[in-house]
Amino acid sequence: MTQLWMNLALVFCLAYFARLVGVKIQTNTMVISRPNSFFVFGALVSLVLVSGLRSNIGDTYFYKHTYEINTFTWEFIQSQKDIGFGILQMLLKSISDDPQVLIFTTALITNTLIVIVLYKYSRMLELSLYVYITGGLFLVSMNGMRQVLAAAIAFTALKYIVNGNLKRYILVILIASLFHQSALVLLPIYFLVQFKAWSKATVALLIFSVVIVIGFEQFSSLLFSAIEDTQYGDYENFTEGGASALRVAVFGAPILLAYIGKDKLREIFPQSDYIVNLCLIGLVFMIASTQNWIFARFSIYFTLYQLILVSWVVKLFRPRDEKMIYFAITSCYLAYYYFENVMNLNIDYRSEFLVW
Repeated sequence: MTQLWMNLALVFCLAYFARLVGVKIQTNTMVISRPNSFFVFGALVSLVLVSGLRSNIGDTYFYKHTYEINTFTWEFIQSQKDIGFGILQMLLKSISDDPQVLIFTTALITNTLIVIVLYKYSRMLELSLYVYITGGLFLVSMNGMRQVLAAAIAFTALKYIVNGNLKRYILVILIASLFHQSALVLLPIYFLVQFKAWSKATVALLIFSVVIVIGFEQFSSLLFSAIEDTQYGDYENFTEGGASALRVAVFGAPILLAYIGKDKLREIFPQSDYIVNLCLIGLVFMIASTQNWIFARFSIYFTLYQLILVSWVVKLFRPRDEKMIYFAITSCYLAYYYFENVMNLNIDYRSEFLVW
């Protein structure tokens, strides 16, 4: 994991410097720093190189093998479920037969879109990128790269949620669904996040998640009947259990802090209601994922909004406590990263280009 540890250190340091030397902007409630684009670009380069030049991790081999053996004609693409990804492969194969081109291009698009949105909405960009890596989503982007690509595309629609532009939001989600059909679950989300955070609707969401867990057997029968003809239909026979309680706790911790400082958060970050609601929906999926991993796959779309939320929670505390909270967040996520990837998964990153 040497490359992954070096990437974590480099991305965090560059993003931190980006905030330190950034342009100061006065808002109605506080002074914020617009990160220096040069250092942000450096952090992005590190993310893209480590992800794009890998030779293993998850289903990377499967994607490379599929790219090598298939001829991406229009007939073949139309026979597949996610035609957007097929068109991308057709275009890339007209340039090169090397499957590394596909891996690198997907990493480039995914990470660029994510960094662009975080650059706009994060209070502390380095913290968002730090949690992107230590929280596990960066690694997931190398395992389920097609779905995270779709999630990154859908992530750019956040501004249309905030601005109330339903037509453009739908357009972006439909484009994302061309790369992974599961992105269609985000279509009704536009309406679910319009209410005030921590209202009665919030309580209803959390109660709904508990009901799913308690009555999972009945709920799963309805769910798998609805998706039996999709790419998730096989999950009905999935018998390896669900997500751990630790994973749920890690996902829910920033939401708990947001609740404790909900009034101040709304004051310093007026768009926070949308972010909190999106994170809460993600928490519903994550709680349900303790029963079956299919829900964890859906939660990928909402984990991206958690990256924004965690960058603001530090500012919910007294100025003299901010450094302690900052240190606590980075330390806890680092411990989680080590536990998940070294002790639990024993990740072995390999690359033909990045060798130490």
